[in-house]
Amino acid sequence: MKVQSANGGNVIKDINKIMSRVRRAVERYSMIGVADRICVGVSGGKDSLVLLCALAEMRRFADYDYDVIAVTVDNGLAYGDTADYSRITELCSSMGVRHEIIKTDIHKIVFELREEKNPCSLSASLRRGALTSAAGELGCTSVALGHHLDDVAETYLMNILLTGRAGCFSPVTDYEMSGLALIRPMIYLRESEISGFASKAELPVLKKTCPLDGETERAHFKELLREEDRRHRGVYTRILGALERSGVDSWHE
Repeated sequence: MKVQSANGGNVIKDINKIMSRVRRAVERYSMIGVADRICVGVSGGKDSLVLLCALAEMRRFADYDYDVIAVTVDNGLAYGDTADYSRITELCSSMGVRHEIIKTDIHKIVFELREEKNPCSLSASLRRGALTSAAGELGCTSVALGHHLDDVAETYLMNILLTGRAGCFSPVTDYEMSGLALIRPMIYLRESEISGFASKAELPVLKKTCPLDGETERAHFKELLREEDRRHRGVYTRILGALERSGVDSWHE
């Protein structure tokens, strides 16, 4: 991997830490197989870029061959009308990864045509649809998303408190109609670890300009969990353990 920074040695050490957690998820939930072609949804945020680096670097050490393709779904405004993905394309090139950019009008549909009062769910659904469609056209076998341990804990808590259901998104979801699998290889990584690596490696993270960034229901639960973890260290891992012991939504120990 050719991610350059002023702290080169530390970056190598940190990517190894990142990969060890990713490998743990991949092996426990059988996320990657021989000759798989993985579409990594690269939004331009830190999570997707770190996931891309980890999966690209892991190819050097895996006991089997698999391919990685980066796909960016440009929603029309989230990073500005003239989003510049050139540095992401350069990063992909340095790692031997193909980068595809899919232009869409998702922002216009959600905020102008539909005028959604709660637009996050629709926006995510439309982005996911565009991503899986591109993955199918590119001959991919799976789509990798950058959800991490903080996302797991937040989703689990939100489901319990807002819907009365104990559950979360699955580590692996099979889409039988398309033949694709949706995988989340960073479920054992804290967001702080991801942020730390992205900063040290000087990854080309794009600044979000979504009008609702930081004002969602999830943002409230994110802060709630952070406060509880400051008071009772280990909250995130205990929630993860409870989820895996419950065996719901394809989670298991």
